[in-house]
Amino acid sequence: MGVVNVTPDSFSDGGLYLDPAAAIAHGRELVATGAEILDVGGESTRPGAEPVAAEEEMRRVVPVVEGLRELDCEISVDTSKAAVAAAALEAGAMIVNDVTALRGDPEMAPLCAERGATVVLMHMLGEPRTMQVDPRYDDVVADVKAFLAARLQAATAAGIAEERVWLDPGIGFGKTAAHNMELLRRLGELRELGRPLVIGTSRKSFIGKLDGSAAGERLGGTIASSVLAAVEGAEVLRVHDVAEMRQALAVAMAILG
Repeated sequence: MGVVNVTPDSFSDGGLYLDPAAAIAHGRELVATGAEILDVGGESTRPGAEPVAAEEEMRRVVPVVEGLRELDCEISVDTSKAAVAAAALEAGAMIVNDVTALRGDPEMAPLCAERGATVVLMHMLGEPRTMQVDPRYDDVVADVKAFLAARLQAATAAGIAEERVWLDPGIGFGKTAAHNMELLRRLGELRELGRPLVIGTSRKSFIGKLDGSAAGERLGGTIASSVLAAVEGAEVLRVHDVAEMRQALAVAMAILG
C-alpha cells in the first residue's frame, strides 16, 4: 500500500503532493514501482494535527482518486468522514481506511455496508491532537486486540461483510516506542482475529527514538520493521518507499523460501 498524502502538514511529506497533478504523478510512480494499493489522504493524522473540514478534504482527495482510478491497483481513501468517503467511493475508491475504526462518524458504517467497500479498522488511543500525551496500557497487545475484536463485531453488526474488514493495530497512534515494538513482536496474537492485518511503520517516530534519525532518514528502520511484520503475517504494508520495500520483501521471502 503506497501512501499518497494530499496534505500540507503530514509528518514526512507534507506539502509535496498538495497539488492534484503532483499527487497523481506520485501515485503513478508508486504503482510503477510495485504498489498494489494507493492510500489517498487529505487530512494529516500525525500527532498534534488539526482537523480539516470535510469540504476541504474532498477538494484535495477527489481529483486525485479520479486521476488514479484507471491504474492497475486498488484505491483506498484515508478518511474518517462519511461525506469524504462517499465522494471518494463515487470517484473510484474501493477501500475506506478509517483511523477511528468507524467511531468518528455515525454515517460511515452504513455507507461502507451499502457500497460494499473494504474497510480498514485502526486502533488509536484518543485522537491525533492528544494521542501521544502519556499513552498507557495494561497490556498493549491484549488491549489493542480486544479493541479490534469489538470494532470488527460492530462493523459486521452494521452490515459490513466480515471478509471486507481489515485490521490495523495503529503503530504510532497513541503508543510509545516500546508499545509499538511489542505490537510488532506479538503480531501473531492479532492474527488470531482472523482478518488481514495492515501495518504502517513507514518513517514513524519510534524509529527515530531508537537511533535519532529524522523522518526522511528512516528507510532502513521502515524496511526492517515492515519485513519482520510480513514474516509475522501482516498482509498489507503501508509505506512511502514502495520500490525499496518491494525489493526487501522479495529478497527476504526468497531466503525464507
